[in-house]
Amino acid sequence: MKNNLWLLCLGWIFTTAMQAQQASTDSIYSFTLDEAVEFALENSYQSINARRDVAKALKRKWETTADGLPQLDATIDYQNQLKQPVTILPGEIVGGEVGTFVPVIFGVKQQATATATLRQLIFDGSYLVGLQAAKSFLQYNNDVQEKTQLEVRKGVINAYGSVLVSQESVKILENNVATLEKNYLETKKIFENGLAEEEDVEQLQITLLQIKNQLSNTKRLEKIAMQMFNLTIGVDINVSTTLSETLDDLSMKNMDPSITTKPFIIENNIDYRLAELLTEQRRLELKLEKSRALPSLSAFVNYGTSAFDNDFVFLDSETPWFQSSILGASLNIPIFSSFKRSARTQQAKIAEEQSKTDFIRTQNEIQLQYDTAISDYKFSIESYDTAKQNLTLAERIEKKNQIKYSEGLASSFELRQAQLQLYSSQDEILNAMLNIINKKAALETILNTPNNN
Repeated sequence: MKNNLWLLCLGWIFTTAMQAQQASTDSIYSFTLDEAVEFALENSYQSINARRDVAKALKRKWETTADGLPQLDATIDYQNQLKQPVTILPGEIVGGEVGTFVPVIFGVKQQATATATLRQLIFDGSYLVGLQAAKSFLQYNNDVQEKTQLEVRKGVINAYGSVLVSQESVKILENNVATLEKNYLETKKIFENGLAEEEDVEQLQITLLQIKNQLSNTKRLEKIAMQMFNLTIGVDINVSTTLSETLDDLSMKNMDPSITTKPFIIENNIDYRLAELLTEQRRLELKLEKSRALPSLSAFVNYGTSAFDNDFVFLDSETPWFQSSILGASLNIPIFSSFKRSARTQQAKIAEEQSKTDFIRTQNEIQLQYDTAISDYKFSIESYDTAKQNLTLAERIEKKNQIKYSEGLASSFELRQAQLQLYSSQDEILNAMLNIINKKAALETILNTPNNN
């Protein structure tokens, strides 16, 4: 029995460990950029709420539609007159003397009524306009969802590139630290042997401490960048995530000058469409105010049953119930509102004119955004080419100064200056690659390229 107990315990421990390992494996994600974008469009917090907004708009559209469909209500009333009202009658009616009065109670003490009413709107101008407005509102939310998707896509691209830059920065700084430590230790030994000056050691030590501090900070920033990426795609910020593309590959993939020659169709821009829909909504609001001057017609039919007694006998099968039914129609004709409707109509007309002006301004803003995005993207490519050349030159200069320093032909200060220039060029090339990625994403957002594709 002891052996069986041990086997059960070992089996339980093994099963628990396997489940923990499986849970750990399930929490690890690996993405290319396209996979990350696709994942975020489905799972990011903004995308989820955007879909909910569209769902709400659908329900709102049906809410407006239902106002013109048959409405059925039922009412059940019960009354118990704890103290019945008394009516005074002349005494001569019941054989009494003239001038006297007799108190009389009419009716019974308890009453129950059940009524069902069917209503139908026949004509209402505001209802017809409301249907058009609900359709426009639904389209507006669909376009807002599309804008959200474009912004999520751009955000994922920016976050993905930021993580890659942080990772590359860590690698470069680690290599720089290793090189500096080697130079520092060699110079320190030469100084201890009396063949170098103490200032040479101190110059290298200053650079080494600065780069080590920068490396520590970059490692922290790498973690934060990864958490920002996880937040952008809609997973827990502490989940283990790996990116399967490199910064070089991603920047080369996004270096596509042909995109700047594509025709800009402003009607495809999502901000243009949203502004156009806002103008349409103001037009419908004006139409709604005008429709309030039209008559409205509705009809109804009801059916009811009532019972009366001094005692509560309404659940007894012998209790008599009395039926009633009414068919009716209601025509409401607006005649005079002391110019209230006119004031509301004028307000709506002014709002419509404002929306038209805003629409023209929006078109100009979008055109300006496009021109700026084209300029920024071209400049990012030019900056990358320049940074690439500068890096090659900085590496060559630093290498020459390393050789000169080892041969005693250059001072430690000159070597430090060449190293700092190299480190600055390394930062420039990384930022230039990130700018290509980000500026391309911004341009594609304005062109609405993902939607067109």
